[in-house]
Parts: sequence; structure tokens; C-alpha cells
Amino acid sequence: MMAVERWTDQMLDELASSVDEMRDSIDSLRVTAQALLQVAAQNQRKMDQFEQEMELVKQRQAENDERFNVLLEEVRYLIRGDQRD
Repeated sequence: MMAVERWTDQMLDELASSVDEMRDSIDSLRVTAQALLQVAAQNQRKMDQFEQEMELVKQRQAENDERFNVLLEEVRYLIRGDQRD
């Protein structure tokens, strides 16, 4: 036979207090999680912007390298032309 425990007012008050504390903890966790998600989203946007900027820098560097190579070829051509004279 199972023993039946009677709940006293004090026990019910303690249970209610524990439940309220758990709710407060859950609410705090929810707020913290939302804040962390916002920070993560901001960081992701910053990373995306940084990656776009880096891609632009790489593109400009490639264009500058190409211009340099064209100029270098022109200088070489001119040097070869001077050597023939």
C-alpha cells in the first residue's frame, strides 16, 4: 500500500515559490538567449560586410596588378626598342 503524504500550506507555499523561481530563471534565460541571438546576427552582418569589402579589395588589387603588368610590358618593349637602335 502506498503512503499518502498530505500537503501542508507551508509545503504548497514552498512549491509555489520554487515554481515562481523557475519561471524567473526561464524568463532570464529567454532574455539572455534573445540578446545573444541579436549579437550573433549583428556579428554575422558585420562579417558579411567585411567579406564584401575584402572581395572589393581583392578585385582592386587584381586590377592594379593587371595595370602594373601592362606598364611593365610597355617598359620592356621600350627597353628592347632602345637596344635595337
